[in-house]
Amino acid sequence: MDYNKRPYFYGTGRRKKSVARVRLYNGTGKVTVNGRDIDDYFGLETLKVIVRQPLALTNMAEKFDIECRVAGGGVSGQAGAIRHGVARALLQYNSDELRATLKKAGFLTRDPRMKERKKYGLKGARRAPQFSKR
Repeated sequence: MDYNKRPYFYGTGRRKKSVARVRLYNGTGKVTVNGRDIDDYFGLETLKVIVRQPLALTNMAEKFDIECRVAGGGVSGQAGAIRHGVARALLQYNSDELRATLKKAGFLTRDPRMKERKKYGLKGARRAPQFSKR
């Protein structure tokens, strides 16, 4: 991420193990993830759509450039984290008008589902060792 002096709106997004730091710059709708273009970073079309959902919903797809750093988790979690971050950054831009729209769509809610931790004496979170009669 180039640390330039252009003004931007910031939002932190999280989902599962992923954390995304999102910056919205005034621009034309270009999306950069970890210094790479979105088409280069996400292979699936659905993930690209997920990232752009908050902008599409608020009719601002052509108004902002998105630059984000994302770490942890898998591609799906990262796309969800970026979406969460973009929605939060949009609130910084214009909270009064956009909050109701974004909240209704569920973009401001952090997805609380996490991988359950493994417990001692078990093979996974709940999977018990195989029973042996002899």
